[in-house]
Amino acid sequence: MTSQVSSAAEQADESSDDEANDALVGGQRKHAGEKEIRHLDRVIIRFAGDSGDGMQLTGDRFTSETASFGNDLSTLPNFPAEIRAPAGTLPGVSSFQLHFADHDILTPGDAPNVLVAMNPAALKANIGDVPRGGEIIVNTDEFAKRAMAKVGYDTSPLEDGSLAAYRVHPVPLTTLTIEALKDFGLSRKEAERSKNMFALGLLSWMYHRPTEGTETFLRTKFAKKPQIAEANITAFRAGWNFGETTEDFAVSYEVAPASAAFPTGTYRNISGNLALAYGLIAASKQADLPLYLGSYPITPASDILHELSKHKNFGVRTFQAEDEIAGIGAALGAAFGGALGVTTTSGPGVALKSETIGLAVSLELPLLIVDIQRGGPSTGLPTKTEQADLLQAMFGRNGEAPVPIVAPRTPADCFNAAIEAARIALAYRTPVMLLSDGYLANGSEPWRIPDIDELPDLRVQFATGPNHELADGTEVFWPYKRDPQTLARPWAVPGTPGLEHRIGGIEKQDGSGNISYDPANHDFMVRIRQAKIDGIEVPDLEVDDPHGATTLVLGWGSTYGPITAAVRRLRTAGLPIAQAHLRHLNPFPRNLGEVLGRYQKVVVPEMNLGQLATLIRARYLVDAHSYNQVNGMPFKAEQLATALKEAIND
Repeated sequence: MTSQVSSAAEQADESSDDEANDALVGGQRKHAGEKEIRHLDRVIIRFAGDSGDGMQLTGDRFTSETASFGNDLSTLPNFPAEIRAPAGTLPGVSSFQLHFADHDILTPGDAPNVLVAMNPAALKANIGDVPRGGEIIVNTDEFAKRAMAKVGYDTSPLEDGSLAAYRVHPVPLTTLTIEALKDFGLSRKEAERSKNMFALGLLSWMYHRPTEGTETFLRTKFAKKPQIAEANITAFRAGWNFGETTEDFAVSYEVAPASAAFPTGTYRNISGNLALAYGLIAASKQADLPLYLGSYPITPASDILHELSKHKNFGVRTFQAEDEIAGIGAALGAAFGGALGVTTTSGPGVALKSETIGLAVSLELPLLIVDIQRGGPSTGLPTKTEQADLLQAMFGRNGEAPVPIVAPRTPADCFNAAIEAARIALAYRTPVMLLSDGYLANGSEPWRIPDIDELPDLRVQFATGPNHELADGTEVFWPYKRDPQTLARPWAVPGTPGLEHRIGGIEKQDGSGNISYDPANHDFMVRIRQAKIDGIEVPDLEVDDPHGATTLVLGWGSTYGPITAAVRRLRTAGLPIAQAHLRHLNPFPRNLGEVLGRYQKVVVPEMNLGQLATLIRARYLVDAHSYNQVNGMPFKAEQLATALKEAIND
């Protein structure tokens, strides 16, 4: 969905989660005969249930309506790696957290103000994150002795006083859903499946979310099963009506649109993987090249393959290969043939693709390798996030095989990062690594749809004829004769008369491209390939330092949101701190060394054990201080704020 938003100054800070809880008793209005309505500046909601309860769909629909309403938002889906984890168990809990506000926000929030728990496992897995005074909506129908015993509850938490610190709303969601659908002739099991829509309707009433989009979505999704569509819509409306009529929900809440947070434009809610897919399509159109994706399905990158397969009308061709090696091999072959070649994967797939990436370095052809990072090593944590592939991207090939690295910072920024990666690959004739991660891939936020004239011109000139004259005056084509500015070799499409040339992994002679085992030539070719990467033009690093701080926090990739939120909190508390965030990790911005030298202390938060910090120390001899987390979840803003405060005061 899209919405129009007027421009205004960006909000200067992000409130703490304690402030968000305080907002629950903020401004209010009430008319005779109506329930009380309270005005909030922001809310964090978490839907949690069994992996078969439809929590991701519920959260996605609530998010879509929130985006169409005009709130700023950020989401955090969290689900098991198993296709169908054991029902009612802690490992089988799936959740979806949404943070929405009337101002600019950066993260999905540290702690939910509202938890919707569909069963005992969902309650137990998430209760530790809910602050005192938070609201908990519980599906009481699922709190049978067997279900509670499965997760270690000896007594019912709804009756033993353990939830006294929270505002608990016991709701028999299953019973109410079945009752609402009794006229549809569905079995009990079929009717139960709609309880997530009942919960969605209730939350939509509580927070005054639009409903038309969800009803349209359900009719479209179940167009071939109209009875199921109408059953879900009925459950959705029943949830709304329950909130309106029950005495247990005496208050509803309003969060105004975030009209002051965005420049003028048309916006839509977008996930990182969707934005990345759109960025690849935009890059191919701006380059006037067909887009070819050679890929093998892998979590959390598969959605890019799914999305691109829908866009044949834009000249996109997708190939679901039999394995990771075949996928990148096909993509590199497409690049040799004059297409914008792309392969998508996650960390384990990058390991399998490493030999072909090295071949692409040797062939000096444009190729995009998209790595949606996840927890490792090996198959690790398929559905959890991590930033631990940086050193693999930098060095994970045999020989000296340098590859540029680009990393997006937010879900929407995946669009721009894809275009930037394509720019580098096409201009410098090199494979490029694009490092996103599961947090960005599955999370979402508002994205301003750009005008076509805002996008860069990526068109390239293919070789059309001889480019070198031999000593005897013969004109020939040399495939490794380089552009003096970029050091890129010419790109000759196979079949162009007179431009036949040899390719392969064996070392080439400078200029002619003939096989060469000459030591001096190999030394030269290794150094020239490195010089090409070192010479890539990237923007200088921008530093946000309004108060002349002595401490710099340096990040990369998806840590941008939590770092920026933490920095805002510290500045609001009167503590000066500078912030800079890297998009280009190879080559680094040319002014990075000068920037680092301006500060007494440099702190590098990463979702790994200090990979960027290691590179910074080695390259610039700066005593960068690491702050690391590898639990499969993104940083929390309050956690980072505490760590950075300690660094400032140390």
